[in-house]
Amino acid sequence: MRKPSQRAQSLFFSRDESWLGFNRRVLEEAQDTSNPLLERVKFLAITASNLDEFFEIRIAGVLQRIEDGYNEALPDGATLRESLDAIRAETQRFVADQYRCWNDQLLPALRAEHIRVLSWDEMDEDARLFATDYYQREVDPLLTPITIDPSHPFPRVLNKAMCLALLLRRKRRGTAGPVLGVLTVPRALPRFVRVPTANGREDYIFLADLIERNAGGMYRGYEILSRAAFRVTRNSNLYFQEEEARSLLETVRAELHNRRKGDAVRLEIDSQADPEIVDRLRTNFELDESLVYHTDGPVNLSRIMTLYGSSSRADLKFKPFVPHELRLNRKSVDLFDELRHRDILLHHPYDSYDGVVGFIEAGARDPNVVSMKQTLYRTSADSPIFKALTEAAQTKEVTAVVELMARFDEASNIRWARDLEDAGVQVFHGVVGLKTHCKLALQVRRDPDGIVRRYAHLGTGNYNPDTARFYTDLSLLTADQEITSAVHSVFNYLTAHSESDDYRPLLVAPLTLAESFIRLIHREAEHAAAGKPARIIAKMNSLLEQSLVEALYAAAHAGVQIDLIVRGICSLRPGLKNLSENIRVRSIVGRFLEHSRLFYFQNAGDEEIFCGSADWMPRNLFERCEVIYPIRDPQIKARVRDEILAAYLADNVKARQLRPDGSYVRLRDASQPAFDVQDFFILVAEGKADIADIPRRQQTTTEAPKSRPARAPKKRAATATAAD
Repeated sequence: MRKPSQRAQSLFFSRDESWLGFNRRVLEEAQDTSNPLLERVKFLAITASNLDEFFEIRIAGVLQRIEDGYNEALPDGATLRESLDAIRAETQRFVADQYRCWNDQLLPALRAEHIRVLSWDEMDEDARLFATDYYQREVDPLLTPITIDPSHPFPRVLNKAMCLALLLRRKRRGTAGPVLGVLTVPRALPRFVRVPTANGREDYIFLADLIERNAGGMYRGYEILSRAAFRVTRNSNLYFQEEEARSLLETVRAELHNRRKGDAVRLEIDSQADPEIVDRLRTNFELDESLVYHTDGPVNLSRIMTLYGSSSRADLKFKPFVPHELRLNRKSVDLFDELRHRDILLHHPYDSYDGVVGFIEAGARDPNVVSMKQTLYRTSADSPIFKALTEAAQTKEVTAVVELMARFDEASNIRWARDLEDAGVQVFHGVVGLKTHCKLALQVRRDPDGIVRRYAHLGTGNYNPDTARFYTDLSLLTADQEITSAVHSVFNYLTAHSESDDYRPLLVAPLTLAESFIRLIHREAEHAAAGKPARIIAKMNSLLEQSLVEALYAAAHAGVQIDLIVRGICSLRPGLKNLSENIRVRSIVGRFLEHSRLFYFQNAGDEEIFCGSADWMPRNLFERCEVIYPIRDPQIKARVRDEILAAYLADNVKARQLRPDGSYVRLRDASQPAFDVQDFFILVAEGKADIADIPRRQQTTTEAPKSRPARAPKKRAATATAAD
């Protein structure tokens, strides 16, 4: 890997600092008083959960590579040690800001709404009696007190388990100095205990605080000198190699990486903890002082998500809405009949995910469907899709490609695979060395006219009805012969490693995807140079692949107008003179997790639009099986262009624009009407808005790529998901 030049160093943002910037944007939602109060609590909990994964994977990976002696410069020009120092400094600042949000904003606001998180001393006598009884009945039987001494070594503290450390001294005279006691808070119990109140209040105490109050009863014969809650984050970095290391040397070092698996990478501890407790824990976990995080409040803020779920205050949460249901043309006999005449696009969660589930269930029930194939990356605990596949296996050929190494879902996916095999489903695990991340379902049906046809679902999100309620994703249902034939070829690749020379009209990673995107970007540059219409709009979760960033720079320099909607990591630096002045990058963080991937190329007026499962990341392009599919139906193209993309580019409430220095600024302009893209899509689903309600923006910032039709009545737009 060659060391970048000084100029190259200035062209790319650090991956990890960019991700930390994303998490700060989530924190801003917790600080934003325009959001409902309990939703702000939820956003704060999400920032803590995000940070957990960042330490488990990214920080663990950086520590691994430093230990291995990796000292080459990163794309942003920094060494790993320099990058780690910057990350440590930023995460310390971030944690301080998290607790300021909790202590100074959320707790007072919750109290004002009569929701209180109490200490033991703040509870009245009735609440204390209830809490004591709860502790004795539910908590005490699950606790195992441990004292660290020569015959009792330090216990194996589980990753992210809430624990209590106690500095103890024997009451008998003549005994040795203080010893350390450790208690693990049971994971089987709720993080908050609600205590009875009068006057409609909601009062809670943290489970850890309740255990701390009663800890003396488990250490009889000891004097408790001090106590402190703590939590250890461990290296869970099973797959660091897939992220960015593909060389033989990195493969050889895999065993060395495994040796560090499970080592501590962070210690969170109460800021009031006795220094002796901190020092003993840090020494035991072999942690540098810079990886100790002192918390000015409850250790592990992700616990406060329980408060969101426990509270009955619906008035302090986002107003629920009913997704738009898929309705068939009155002339259609069934969904298959409908798909023979037109494609269907579903925009989740605004369009109900029942349309996808219904497609799979229809195939399972229909005796004319003779074969079903499905990829599964993540799914829900009680999945109707899983049930449909197992039932279908009794009467037809059913194949499932289950990705066992979906991070943090490994155990559940292994269970899914075994249960599917027991039901008669042929289960495969994709191509060795590649994660199967594409979202595909294929059904072969002998139709009433005697012709055997293929029907497919292609998506941007997982086959998970639970997350489909709060992830934005796109689903295409189609009987397009070329698309379904290509999907069939992809399944052959996954089950038999049978490579094809051509998967068109699909773009498939790791075979054709990267080069295809680069070709499409270069084509726009050629159009711009020739004076033809040239525009790129791309929406994704992350943008990191250097070759694509360089292609975008070249296209922008040639005159292509480029708008990027990137939720999380973005290594591209917009607004650089004579290079990226024509590139605008925005991030939208709101009620729903922006998860859909959309790619628009103006192509001199012959527009092409693609959707799919892949971000512009090295892992998506080179180490996963991904599928990007075209939108070919003219009505759906118009909907994507004029409704979906235009609305994202018009948002000035939740959108933040990336500056050349790496900071993000909100686009809210008091002189312009407020437009929240997610609220708009809810209104569209409810039949209360349409594309005429999308504000017009200037071409240089947020104008949609094509003029819109005249205003229509307030009803669901006549697109591929509306009833005729």
